[in-house]
Amino acid sequence: MRTAYQYKLRPNKEQTAVIEMWLELLRRQYNYRLSERFSWWSENRCPVNACPLVIPIPQLRDHPDYYSQKRDLVNTKDKFPSYKLIHSQVLQDCIKRVKLAFDRWLKADKNGQKLGKPRFKGKGRYRSFTYPQIKLDCIQENKINLPKIGNIKLIQHRPLPDGFQIKTVTISRKADGYYVTLSLEEKSVPALTCKNVEPTLKNTLGIDMGLKKFLVTSEGESVPIPQYYRKSQQRLKTQKKRLSRKKKGSKRWLKAAKAVAKQHKKVADKRKDFHFKTANELLSKAEVIAHENLNIKGLARTRLSKSINDAGWRQFLSILTVKAGNAGQKTIAVNPKNTSQDCSNCGKKVPKELNIRTHSCPHCGVVIDRDLFAQHDLGNAAINIKNRAVGHSVLKARACPTEYRGCETRSPHYSASLVWEMSPTLKLLIA
Repeated sequence: MRTAYQYKLRPNKEQTAVIEMWLELLRRQYNYRLSERFSWWSENRCPVNACPLVIPIPQLRDHPDYYSQKRDLVNTKDKFPSYKLIHSQVLQDCIKRVKLAFDRWLKADKNGQKLGKPRFKGKGRYRSFTYPQIKLDCIQENKINLPKIGNIKLIQHRPLPDGFQIKTVTISRKADGYYVTLSLEEKSVPALTCKNVEPTLKNTLGIDMGLKKFLVTSEGESVPIPQYYRKSQQRLKTQKKRLSRKKKGSKRWLKAAKAVAKQHKKVADKRKDFHFKTANELLSKAEVIAHENLNIKGLARTRLSKSINDAGWRQFLSILTVKAGNAGQKTIAVNPKNTSQDCSNCGKKVPKELNIRTHSCPHCGVVIDRDLFAQHDLGNAAINIKNRAVGHSVLKARACPTEYRGCETRSPHYSASLVWEMSPTLKLLIA
């Protein structure tokens, strides 16, 4: 099993100067190695039997791969002795980052999509470096021993788990200081899987995420949306106004820019803490969590972009999926089409505009709020999401007309061979 712990570092002035020097030298090395790969690609991207139309035919040279660039680090240290001050494995990890960034651009991922072209790191943009190996007893009391840097004080707010060994150490610079991330591994603890968890009506919980409420569950519970960014907008506006009055690059400008960055980090930390707590609460109530497979990237380009980014749906679903896998549980993404349009009582589609917030079904006579049941606070869309994840459709309510009772579903999301079954919450509501 693999996990990661992060602690705040308290380096002194000498250690801070060493860390900043390493980051700047690694940034230059990253840009140089990346430019080597770009140069080779631009000169050798045409086949041998084809005439290049961009540049004259150059002399073919060796491909600068991961191993050749690592071997060339010896020449770098000879020409620039300051690189001898950096730990050798930290330098090699910089070459590895160049390889990963370049490969992600040229090679497609498992979905057949390619990522964007890697960019050169500007000043201050290289923010972390990694020790691929470190001693197991590097942490003594409240200090961590980093090779070629020394013992740095850290705030160990929680102890390391018993039996776990430190595999890698990453030092990162953030707006409010430096942090150390420890990658821990315990081979005797197997990684939990969720393959044997089958969704049923009893162990599945459907959630419908929105902007009026952060989410509404199929069991009648709702989580209010905190809107951390909107609450801090006035303070950010004041700080950015102060920043705009300073001369760019001056000490006062750097101080004002740091204040803006700290405020953004404070908002991000609050949002992330809220996501973790919400995910833990959901996973304590059900083994399987069903949610909509939303195109969040596309939705973030609409007029609601600020509200969607403030809610942080993508980060929340990522945290929920990872924590469910670690706990041996499961998350299911269902088709979001018509989850608010379909009636959770009879399964019929009732078209309505976005500004119409009341769901009134002409087939079974149910009148409910579009997002919530007015009395029981039960989500219409959340029930549909749960039913789609389980593979069941809703049974016709007793209020449904005779011609609709016992009929097969006409919705494309359900199979006609499935048995009609009603969720426990609907039974309680209709009874």
